[in-house]
Amino acid sequence: MGIFSRLADIVNSNINAILDRAEDPEKIIRLIVQEMEDTLVEVRSAAVRTIAERKELERRVEALEREHEEWQRRAELAVTRGREDLAKGALTAKARIAEELAREQHQLAQLAQALEKENEDIAKLQAKLADAKAREKTLVARHKSAASRIRLRTRLYDERITDAFARFEQVERALDGMEGRVESFELGRKPSLADELAGIEKDARVEEELAELKARLGNGPRPVPAR
Repeated sequence: MGIFSRLADIVNSNINAILDRAEDPEKIIRLIVQEMEDTLVEVRSAAVRTIAERKELERRVEALEREHEEWQRRAELAVTRGREDLAKGALTAKARIAEELAREQHQLAQLAQALEKENEDIAKLQAKLADAKAREKTLVARHKSAASRIRLRTRLYDERITDAFARFEQVERALDGMEGRVESFELGRKPSLADELAGIEKDARVEEELAELKARLGNGPRPVPAR
């Protein structure tokens, strides 16, 4: 029977709720669209049969109405000719036709209501089908994106990744230890003559740049370049 057993299941369905329960949303979407298209064909075929039946009933009703009028005419003719017996017979036939005509007219009204309901169902189903087709590509893309993110997160939380990061942190700690050993060699060591001269030259350059800046801003005498 497929996903839907009746037209109402489709017309009144909440597609999002169906997708939430689905293990494979892409497959469910395709099945929903296919089921809607198949049901739409079936409903249209039923509507065609209903229309054909209505037309046949309309012809029968018209024929009965003509026959009803004909028996009325015959009853009147019999009365004018003084034949009450024939008039009674015509009126009896007219009454029988009137009962049959009433039944056919009632059935015709029921068919009209059924056809109106089928038209409403077709309109609702067409709207649902158009909505499903419009959302199909978006929903499939969202499903693929979500599945890809799940696979990525699964890999990130894989034990192998965790072990690799742990080894990486071990290497970092080893490098920190090596760098600490290098820095420890500098602790307590007296600066060499070259280090002290380099420091003096650095300070002299800073003082010279400061004097030039003050002179340019008018906050002091212009510096005398070092000889």
